[in-house]
Amino acid sequence: MKDLRTYRDLAKLVGAIVFFWLYIPHITVYFTLNTHRRELIKSDLWRMRGQVNLNLAPLMLLLYFLHTNRYYRCLFYYRIGAILAMLIGWYRPGDRYFKFSHTSKVGKAVWFAHPYGTILNAQSIGDNFSCLHLTTIGDIGGKRPVIGNNVSLGANVTILGDVVIGDNVTVGAGSVVVKSVPSNCIVAGVPARIIKKLSLED
Repeated sequence: MKDLRTYRDLAKLVGAIVFFWLYIPHITVYFTLNTHRRELIKSDLWRMRGQVNLNLAPLMLLLYFLHTNRYYRCLFYYRIGAILAMLIGWYRPGDRYFKFSHTSKVGKAVWFAHPYGTILNAQSIGDNFSCLHLTTIGDIGGKRPVIGNNVSLGANVTILGDVVIGDNVTVGAGSVVVKSVPSNCIVAGVPARIIKKLSLED
């Protein structure tokens, strides 16, 4: 017997299909993007597919998230660029408290859950980035953080200034990072410090 989550997701999918006409501009823009940008969008959808208890093709996932997830719309508008976002995003806006800087470079396969109160203003963010709510990545004196690949941020994490976060790093909830962090470790605290170094087997 299908669980309640599956029925909920089916109902949301039906709603997305009924109102698909709202997203004709979004789908049109998606198909006019260059291959690189389309692949980035597909990678985000593939990473986030676990939030939907349905086996959907990428285009249906795109429609589903555009209709049901205002946070995802923020990511989609970032991916398509500021000008296109301004043209088609005004009538189906994203969440006003989840912001991507259009001057940041963000790699493939972004994942997030309920990221309200979140500002991502890094110089660059690598592949397979994930975050929760109340995340702040911002500049100090015009210097912005550089985030590596496979970085996971807990809730209420702050990363500021001219710091580099290495690859394969987990930052614990409530941490404040103001110094660079090497690859392959877990950091936590205020200010953040290394609490565990990770081996390749971890």
